[in-house]
Amino acid sequence: MIPYAAGVIVPLALTLLVRNAKKDKKRGVVVDDVGGEPGHTVRNHRFKDPVSSHWEDISTLPELFEISCKSHSDRFFLGTRRLIAREVETSEDGKVFEKLHLGDYEWKTFGETLEAVCSFASGLVQIGHKSEERVAIFADTREEWFIALQGCFRRNVTVVTIYSSLGEEALCHSLNETEVTTVICGNKELKKLMDISQQLETVKRVICMDDEFPSEASSTWTTTSLSDVQKLGRESPVDPSFPLSADVAVIMYTSGSTGLPKGVMMTHGNVLATVSAVMTIVPDLGKRDTYMAYLPLAHILELAAESVMATIGSAIGYGSPLTLTDTSNKIKKGTKGDVTALKPTIMTAVPAILDRVRDGVRKKVDAKGGAAKKLFDFAYARRLSAINGSWFGAWGLEKLLWDVLVFGKIRAVLGGQLRYLLSGGAPLSGDTQRFINICVGAPIGQGYGLTETCAGGTFSEFDDTSVGRVGAPLPCSFVKLIDWPEGGYLTSDKPMPRGEIVIGGSNITLGYFKNEEKTKEVYKVDEKGMRWFYTGDIGQFHPDGCLEIIDRKKDIVKLQHGEYVSLGKVEAALSISPYVENIMVHADPFYSYCVALVVAAQQTLEGWASKQGIEFTNFEELCAKEQAVKEVYASLVKAAKQSRLEKFEIPAKIKVLAAPWTPESGLVTAALKLKRDVIRKEFSEELTKLYAS
Repeated sequence: MIPYAAGVIVPLALTLLVRNAKKDKKRGVVVDDVGGEPGHTVRNHRFKDPVSSHWEDISTLPELFEISCKSHSDRFFLGTRRLIAREVETSEDGKVFEKLHLGDYEWKTFGETLEAVCSFASGLVQIGHKSEERVAIFADTREEWFIALQGCFRRNVTVVTIYSSLGEEALCHSLNETEVTTVICGNKELKKLMDISQQLETVKRVICMDDEFPSEASSTWTTTSLSDVQKLGRESPVDPSFPLSADVAVIMYTSGSTGLPKGVMMTHGNVLATVSAVMTIVPDLGKRDTYMAYLPLAHILELAAESVMATIGSAIGYGSPLTLTDTSNKIKKGTKGDVTALKPTIMTAVPAILDRVRDGVRKKVDAKGGAAKKLFDFAYARRLSAINGSWFGAWGLEKLLWDVLVFGKIRAVLGGQLRYLLSGGAPLSGDTQRFINICVGAPIGQGYGLTETCAGGTFSEFDDTSVGRVGAPLPCSFVKLIDWPEGGYLTSDKPMPRGEIVIGGSNITLGYFKNEEKTKEVYKVDEKGMRWFYTGDIGQFHPDGCLEIIDRKKDIVKLQHGEYVSLGKVEAALSISPYVENIMVHADPFYSYCVALVVAAQQTLEGWASKQGIEFTNFEELCAKEQAVKEVYASLVKAAKQSRLEKFEIPAKIKVLAAPWTPESGLVTAALKLKRDVIRKEFSEELTKLYAS
């Protein structure tokens, strides 16, 4: 009996000690002697001043990349899956789907990658591209994207990054504004370029990442395959022309959630500062790690993540959202998705993707029902109790038991070897964070940053298991809260200081390309020379120095009776409903209530309808049925109460939509953020009817 009691009491005592240590740990420290506008400023607890470089003699990205490649020369670096077969399947309703059968990963070592980069850099010179001219990379994430980027850096060529899903107007705007002379793209993107060729003012050359491309392209521009450019470079090598730290490395076009995209100018020093900072946050990063690359490299989150992996000697395996898992849309049934083939240890994700993982697991569990569902719910509740700090939750051997019996199959969906997840791009709900922690078995490092801050801002530490927060300032950043009296947020607020988030440090970018007015509006330099970016987000600092995002200035609408509604906050709360695939809350200042457009989760709603005996011929018809609208609305009200929303924050009326919102539809960005203005225009009639009825 005594050994048994000791086996229970000792782990509980140790857990209590560790938990109290975490609770008292200072992750961020208040700074008093900072310049600029008065406010409440916090820094990382380990670094007195913002970090610029982790390495004493390195100040640019190509220097860092070359040293890393030479240090890890024989190790696997960039991996791409071999295409075995491409097939076309036709569904019962006549829709045609392309299915891919992909083989194992084929790898380039660090040494081979450096050779490819050097050859490409020399080849750029041979095809006539000058250092002062700009290159645009317009393609999906793949190893050729990364090689082309590093090749440009080696010649001090500024790279304009453009989302592959960008529409024609935004694409023309980005290329013409930056006066790009060479575009690097895939075959799919080349066809888009050809459609707008008459509108492009400065493009002279196109480099296609694929060996085969439409012959018509050569009649418009000098068109060469990437492999041919590398061949030219191998035959006539050119010495590198390394940049300075202050030189512009990238002009990164935002995904345009509020109109035409803006080009953010990032220096080599900006990106290097973020890379240096992130390396100090994730523990034990190194050669044993394998990274799954599938998010757009045109997004700063992915660009920064791959730069970190390249620096530490990790392998990067490339995939895509459509081939990620065994059940992804483009994967042939019975064959492996990217994560199953790669078995990554580290991944990045945006909250929308993690929400889909959570919803997918829950749908499967609910579909099984019976004993299987009861077992899952019990195991989940036991682990949740432990993570929330209860002594009587599932610890030790019981945790191991549930991991084997219940959660093992879920972890296999993401390869089974995942040890760390990085989430950024938007706020992650506490419900999803806990779900991923338990079911996937990996901690989530939630960060906060913007393109304008080169992804730098804050990042939660490995041992911080709290939810709803985005961590303490990164070592490259100071984070300041300033008063916003109009919104009722003050740094003198109790129990925590609140205000608009302003980020300063060596990671703050130069501003917007050819947009001095907007740059002056949101970028400031203080009397000490530190550069600050005004984010427009509202946050509050916890006593341990961790930041929580609580609002956004642009998303706040004042209703008819004076109440303020934060649209993003309400959407985040309602998105936990199992019936919600996507949602946009709309508030009109001339009314006393808000409304919502809800994209329904098809499998969940159809499953409910079948159980209720409701007949329908297609999903669109089901979404229009009164019973379905009432069911979805009841679920939203339940989610609102769980999140303790005020009555005026709960949408009074909703419109249930069947068609998903995708980057291709133009209703969300490549990072899956809502394009509010576009959605309002697209569904103006529906919104008008909601207020009129």
